Amino acid sequence: MTQPMISLRSVSKRFGNFAAVDAATFDIAPGEFFSLLGPSGCGKTTLLRMIGGFERQTEGEILIDGEPMGVRPPNQRPTNMVFQSYAIFPHLDIAENIAYGLVNRGFDKVSIAKKVAQALEMVRLGGLGNRRTNQISGGQRQRVALARAIVCEPKVLLLDEPLGALDKKLREEMQIELRQLQKSLGITFIFVTHDQEEALSLSDRIAVMARGKVLQIDTAAALYERPNCREVAGFIGNMNFLEGRIASIANGVAAIEIAPGQHVRVPATNGAAPGQAAILAVRPEKIDATQTAPAGTDNVIKARALAGSYLGDRSLLLAEWRDGAAPISISLQNRKSTAKAETFTAETPLWLTWPVEAGVLLNS
Repeated sequence: MTQPMISLRSVSKRFGNFAAVDAATFDIAPGEFFSLLGPSGCGKTTLLRMIGGFERQTEGEILIDGEPMGVRPPNQRPTNMVFQSYAIFPHLDIAENIAYGLVNRGFDKVSIAKKVAQALEMVRLGGLGNRRTNQISGGQRQRVALARAIVCEPKVLLLDEPLGALDKKLREEMQIELRQLQKSLGITFIFVTHDQEEALSLSDRIAVMARGKVLQIDTAAALYERPNCREVAGFIGNMNFLEGRIASIANGVAAIEIAPGQHVRVPATNGAAPGQAAILAVRPEKIDATQTAPAGTDNVIKARALAGSYLGDRSLLLAEWRDGAAPISISLQNRKSTAKAETFTAETPLWLTWPVEAGVLLNS
């Protein structure tokens, strides 16, 4: 990474004894689309607001483009924010809303008109500058908020769940537009969301947060395929967890005893050692289900069907493999799999299989 656009050094925010953000330390590159992902109350919006100067950190340091921000207020930082509510002024038309920041910065009328026209075209609202904000749709309001934020050419754009008020179809359309806009502008985007699919589809990298802590920062693919803890694995997509103890390690593969005499195998990582309690995590789509016993595979679990449903491109199956254990979830791609979940009735005997490399070893 060249000089980071954003650097956080042990940044914390405390309200009394409660740590809303706890010692966050990471860098964000220039031009990166970086997402803060986590459940409500995890600290992601508080962290975003501290970067923008709307909240003051209790501890630590924030640098933007190499400059310490200290206690600079929002209007003295090279950032701009798009709020979830959009915060559009109802008494101003679209063009006046977009021009608001430029007027406050003392730009002349000719420059303002030119920059507003460019911003309108950029967000596909050309020709609508004179329209009142109560005459436009939710998606158009979101574009107005974006245009108002980018027209002042900030180094960093902060987005606090800006798509949260949109319906599913419009939200998906705006995700594509937002990513294209970010690429064309080259501005660093910091995006807050609790929607994992949204973060996975938009981001160059994602920071997963919980209880004020940053648990893991990585690309979407790495977070999905190689989560570093159970919390991340469970939050990103669906995951099956098989708990047990490491019986042995050979050739970089750990054998985990999940029931007396029953072992499953997974690549040995995270400092694995024999005797340790461990968890094998495996995604539902990595598992195949058959009604005949397979041969020559490393991981085989005998189970019985509990419930199945047909969803067109895939079938979902829930299977019980041991009394008292959580059922295993399987997602079968109908084009590839010979097994169809809707053909499995309750009590149908099954064999569940997956490759060794499909699993992830997590510390218990």
